[in-house]
Amino acid sequence: MQFIGSGGARIWTCASGAADGIPVLMFNGGPGCSDYLSPVAELIVERCRVVRFESRGCGRSDWDGNYDLATTIADAEAVRCHYEMDNCVLLGHSQGPNHALVHAISYPQQVRAIIGIAGGKVIDDRSWSEEFHRRWDETGGDLQGLEFHADEQVNKLGNATWREYCRSESVLRDIAALELPVAFINGAEDIRPNWPTRQLSALLQVSRYVEIAGAAHMPWFTHPDEFRRELHAALDWIESR
Repeated sequence: MQFIGSGGARIWTCASGAADGIPVLMFNGGPGCSDYLSPVAELIVERCRVVRFESRGCGRSDWDGNYDLATTIADAEAVRCHYEMDNCVLLGHSQGPNHALVHAISYPQQVRAIIGIAGGKVIDDRSWSEEFHRRWDETGGDLQGLEFHADEQVNKLGNATWREYCRSESVLRDIAALELPVAFINGAEDIRPNWPTRQLSALLQVSRYVEIAGAAHMPWFTHPDEFRRELHAALDWIESR
């Protein structure tokens, strides 16, 4: 574990895996989730060098009120630079794929590919939100008992600035212009309706979309064997490009 500096804040990070492996930078969900993706990292450490980090206001990183999307992406880039992760794969869960997309658009020369797990959408749709909240109420959030330690303002400010980003005139053009491969792994029984991710996959130039039958929002808990297989299949697909 190591703290790195970014714009006057301390950002908690953790590196694991093969020193000469595929560099993978992980993005947590939320926004507003402290570190929880270590089980996913463990599935790929034999072939990847994985770096996880906690965004500002989450877990052990500084809680300073600067929780907008632009700051989150700048902090992620500071982490990438610190670990010298050139030509890296960005791997995100839930809200994480959205942040990975923005990072790739902002720094296209530094990103090799994106893997999105149980997420990826660039719409602010009322019917999607209604269905999501209905499923959340039915399942209790499907968080597999995880508890997160974060400033409650992270989710509020992060979501507000993400919605603002989605309303920008260039967002669809910028996503459609991405030439890097993007692989999505979703659960068919996710509390987050999957149609925006399928829509996003169709918009991208080079994409791969799979759903794991019966899997929920955290498929490494509910369907570990199927999820491991699909995660390595995504890495194989990326390496073959």
